[in-house]
Amino acid sequence: MNQISLHNTLPLVFAQRSDNTSELWLQNVSFERGHLYLIEAASGTGKSSLCAYLTGYRRDYSGAITFDGRDIRDLHNFEWTGIRRRSLSLMFQELRLFPELTAWENVEIKNQLTRHKSEAELTAWFEALGIDEKRNTRLGLMSFGQQQRVALIRALCQPFDFLLADEPVSHLDQENSQVMGEVMMQEAQRQGAAVIITSIGHHMELPYERVFKL
Repeated sequence: MNQISLHNTLPLVFAQRSDNTSELWLQNVSFERGHLYLIEAASGTGKSSLCAYLTGYRRDYSGAITFDGRDIRDLHNFEWTGIRRRSLSLMFQELRLFPELTAWENVEIKNQLTRHKSEAELTAWFEALGIDEKRNTRLGLMSFGQQQRVALIRALCQPFDFLLADEPVSHLDQENSQVMGEVMMQEAQRQGAAVIITSIGHHMELPYERVFKL
């Protein structure tokens, strides 16, 4: 996949609002593979909804969203399965990890499906992100910031053309945010992928090519 485009898109819940100042909603905007984007948003402006639309989990919007010119409303379930496995990876704001599993098991359960990364590569990410000593700790016993780093590793252990990271560093300090950004960008560049990051304030300091105000 090389391009994701919004065509006059608007969440249905905002249909009666007349004060739209968004640089994404009700606009014609494209995201290109290989580029880095930041979406800054106030709470309640549809940031997580956008991620859900782009990954096909929700369809409650007007206008259109296209992947390489094809309206995603026309995609069949088996096509969405392929897109989520090979073209589109999402790091959820709420993480959606399994608290009863260890940090390593949360990553490995996905990597066993994708067969994308070796154990050595995953270990290197755990070490780089400062959570190697937590790999055998149950997620429910880890801080939210530590869990965010686990969620990033899980998001990276698959092929992708676009990586969506919804508030990925909301619970991390500047130093850990910087390391997380470096790990994310190294893998995205290796795959020639685009990265779309959302934030309601605190975000990684990266060389964003375009910043949108939602």
